[in-house]
Amino acid sequence: MELGNQIKTLRLQRGVTQEALAQHLNVSPQAVSKWEREAALPDVQLLPAISTYFGVTIDALFALSDETRMERIQNMLWDERVLDPAAVERDRVFLLEKARREPDNGRPYELLADMENHLAEEHRVRAAEYAKESLNREPMSKDAHDELVHAMGGKLADWCYTNHRELIRWYEVFLEKHPDCRGGYLWLLDQLIDDGRLDEARTWLERMGPVDGTFRTPLYRGLIAWAAGDRDGAMAVWEQMCRDWPDEWLVWYSMGDVMIRTGQHGKAKENYRRAFDFQPPPKYVDCLESIAQVCELEGDIPGAVAALEEEVALLAEQWDTRTGETVDKVRREISRLKAL
Repeated sequence: MELGNQIKTLRLQRGVTQEALAQHLNVSPQAVSKWEREAALPDVQLLPAISTYFGVTIDALFALSDETRMERIQNMLWDERVLDPAAVERDRVFLLEKARREPDNGRPYELLADMENHLAEEHRVRAAEYAKESLNREPMSKDAHDELVHAMGGKLADWCYTNHRELIRWYEVFLEKHPDCRGGYLWLLDQLIDDGRLDEARTWLERMGPVDGTFRTPLYRGLIAWAAGDRDGAMAVWEQMCRDWPDEWLVWYSMGDVMIRTGQHGKAKENYRRAFDFQPPPKYVDCLESIAQVCELEGDIPGAVAALEEEVALLAEQWDTRTGETVDKVRREISRLKAL
């Protein structure tokens, strides 16, 4: 049911005329008539007043299907920097109920995880600001430094607090149940390599081979060799990977990541740009964000700004995204860089 039809239904149920509703909302009767004929939509600022008048929620005005409501939740998570607590609680109840009704549908739990991570990020941002203020007042506070590093996802020296053993255990069990899930191997390998558990990483890479057949197998073979100190061997594997998959944009994006981690800024930017050029539209923005960050590391502020401005244009032209947090955070970065 569309918004105009819902307004008409609610008005008739309440037994009021278009004129009475128009007078209450301080609009013309012609405006209400257009709404109900789906010839126009009420201004978004009127929705709270309309919902209050009829004693229903704003969601009820739209009579959203479950799929439409989940799409709205996803858009909220993309577009809003700070979530409204009332909306969060309402959407949490809806998603948990839908998950209960549909035990084979993983999408509600995926959105719940996304929402909780969004909230966690909000908390981390606030935690970082509090820790910084503490350090402005007491620069020698070890606890405040610990909180700042934790809030901003920095590296802590204590291995026992920073290793990935629980996540590794989870993925090991997961892959025993789902041995054909290539992504599971990749996420497990990332954790094993980061923890220096390279023999285990080699074993799991061998197990991934039969279900992969892409550039990812040599990519991770090189990552393991690099972590083991065999830099020449790793580069040889990656160079062959680039020859075998010359038109795959993710190969060049991965090589950009490799180059930046080895301190080769110029080559990193070249690979990110090549990845961007090979990528089919609508293009993701990761390559441009990476170029901007490398430029800033080099002190090339105009280059960083240019990459982010290209990102804003891309979001508008290829994703029709001109408002919301997705583009606002890029604009904030541009403003920060220009202020430098």
